[in-house]
Amino acid sequence: MEPSVACSFFFDAELLGEPGMPTMDACALCAKPLARDSDVFMYRGDTPYCSEECRHEQMHLDAVCARQAARRLQRFSAETESHREQRQSRKVSVAS
Repeated sequence: MEPSVACSFFFDAELLGEPGMPTMDACALCAKPLARDSDVFMYRGDTPYCSEECRHEQMHLDAVCARQAARRLQRFSAETESHREQRQSRKVSVAS
């Protein structure tokens, strides 16, 4: 019986890796190739950067994105509360 294609690659020695996971051969920010004999600066566990500057820039970008997401959530919460109050006031005026 011939092995199926699914079984043949399942036991390959080299793993394909998770989609979207950074490879360890290039900087995650600037895509500069990482040399085997140079320092690699890590961030978020397994994301490699070629320099402290690239890692710091990514940290800065993440902080900006987090602040923007928090502002969006705050605005959404305020809008939701406003709509809830408007519905409550309509119910009260209809009931009286």
